[in-house]
Amino acid sequence: MSEHPALFRDRTDAGRQLARRLLDFKGRDVVILALPRGGVPVAAQVARSLGAPLDVFIVRKLGTPGHEELAMGAIASGGVRVLNEEVIRALGIPEEIIEEVARRELRELVRREQDYRGQRPPPDVAGRTVILIDDGLATGSTMRAAVRALRLLGPRQIVVAVPVGAPPTCAELGAEADGIVCLATPEPFMSVGSWYEDFAQTSDEEVRGLLEPRME
Repeated sequence: MSEHPALFRDRTDAGRQLARRLLDFKGRDVVILALPRGGVPVAAQVARSLGAPLDVFIVRKLGTPGHEELAMGAIASGGVRVLNEEVIRALGIPEEIIEEVARRELRELVRREQDYRGQRPPPDVAGRTVILIDDGLATGSTMRAAVRALRLLGPRQIVVAVPVGAPPTCAELGAEADGIVCLATPEPFMSVGSWYEDFAQTSDEEVRGLLEPRME
């Protein structure tokens, strides 16, 4: 049982609250990208409020063999790959190992994209403002990889937006992105889920249902 009151009933409520903070983007050339799965119900409310297209931006961490929790890089939607050269050099990871891990994660990324998007192409973000949304930020490692990968696709501006985040993580992401909106940065932070009354896992079926009517 949480020792503090929840800030949000569920991800839909969080999305509605977040949307109110993002109304300045209404009428602009904006694309809403969600980190699946939990970011999609949040982002769907923002997309509806702003009248903007909604899609997913899938990021797969490239775990270091034997130390999978340590990322040597990431791949993302649009065929983008970012590598952590510092980790690769420090551990002497050979190119063939990087390629092997990248191929495996790419298969999973493609599977998820086909599952969520079907045959629809990913949105063209070049020259547009992208609002990148998740249901919260704890360590921020996935969001950080998403921002770096998205940057390579040439958007005009990347804004990270979340209902709740750990204060230091929101500060760090603010330096990485062009803008950041963290509705709440409570201390002590504990976990993302501790600030929701209902933080049940989002299903693939729910993601597909939310995306279908909103994609361009």
